[in-house]
Amino acid sequence: MMIDTFDLYPGRLLARKYEVVSLLGTGWEGEVYKIREIATGIERAAKFFFPERNPRNRTVNFYAKKLHKLRHCPILIQYHTQEQIMFQRRPLTFLVSDYVEGELLSAFLQRQPGQRLDAFQALHLLHALASGIAMIHNEREYHGDLHTDNVIIRRYALGFDVKLIDMLHWGAPRPENIHDDVCDLIRIFYDAIGGQKHYAKQPAEVKTICCGLKRSMILSKFRTAGRLREHLETMAWKD
Repeated sequence: MMIDTFDLYPGRLLARKYEVVSLLGTGWEGEVYKIREIATGIERAAKFFFPERNPRNRTVNFYAKKLHKLRHCPILIQYHTQEQIMFQRRPLTFLVSDYVEGELLSAFLQRQPGQRLDAFQALHLLHALASGIAMIHNEREYHGDLHTDNVIIRRYALGFDVKLIDMLHWGAPRPENIHDDVCDLIRIFYDAIGGQKHYAKQPAEVKTICCGLKRSMILSKFRTAGRLREHLETMAWKD
């Protein structure tokens, strides 16, 4: 029987170590819950995968290994361990990671005047994302699923403090995966400044980055997130 929700109620004990606090989100792969360590009171996040998305724990183990490899990349939420419970008489493995407070970028943009950022703000956002993804690319890895619902804004002042969630787990890294990340970063930037409706009025420096969202033009300039970050750090504005 296929499972489409775990429906874990607040207060339920997990592996005699944690208790469920609340549901954080539901996706194609499974559900994420806010949990609390019983011994310390520390809040964590637990991701439960639907069994059909996690045959023989391959998905869980892939995520654990990838997040451990990328543990020095601060843009990613840090993985701690995996645990197991019985659910409907079957063993169910879940990943335990840091619980990160913040707001999804999609919701953050909805709250802004005109539901968009000005060019200066958006460039700071793009720099924060490109800097974080560059560290992932330097490890010859990729995210693979960058969009405004997978970016958490933790803090915004002079710049953005961001975290990423829900990395794509299928397949070994290939050059096109790196290129997809770069194009997705540009798309997030494009959407953040208001998309097609406001694109014509953007300054030339913004259009130089967006390239009209033409993949070949973007990749001719920015083959990796590191190249994009370098461009942002050295770009000059015309008077």
